Amino acid sequence: MKRVNVLYGGAQYAARAEDYEQLKSRIAEAVESGKPGWIRVNRGEGRPTPAELLVGPGIPIALVTLPTDDEVPAEEE
Repeated sequence: MKRVNVLYGGAQYAARAEDYEQLKSRIAEAVESGKPGWIRVNRGEGRPTPAELLVGPGIPIALVTLPTDDEVPAEEE
C-alpha cells in the first residue's frame, strides 16, 4: 500500500499509508462514541496543504487504498 485517498464532502484528500489503521480506528471511535473527532490529512498535489476533517456519526467518509505497481488486488489473484 502506497497511499490512502480519503473521500470527504465531495473532495479528495490524501493520507500516508502508514496511518491507514490509525485513521480507521479514529473514525470508528468517533462513530461509536457519538462524539465527533478530527483526522489529519493532506489536500492538493505537488505541495500538499495539511487539513483536518471532522468525523463522527452521520458524516460520510471513505478510505481508498492505492496499491503499489507490484501489488495485485485480492480480487485479481
